[in-house]
Amino acid sequence: MPHLTYKIVEHDGGWAYTVNGAFSESFASRAEALAAAKRAAAEQRTPGRTEVIEYETPDGRWHTETAAGSDRPETDVEDKR
Repeated sequence: MPHLTYKIVEHDGGWAYTVNGAFSESFASRAEALAAAKRAAAEQRTPGRTEVIEYETPDGRWHTETAAGSDRPETDVEDKR
């Protein structure tokens, strides 16, 4: 099972969280960014419905697979001060 770590960082004149190289929107305070990261991390752990998904890879090939709603990552939030 994958593991995602949400990290609180200074970003774009404020604060944000980052996960796997992607940044959230900016927040005015570190506390707001931390609260948003905790919400996002909790949402990632929430099971959903099993569904069939289709996606295109960069080489132009289409793939169909079943995404299990119970296959959720483990998450944590890192706030180094």
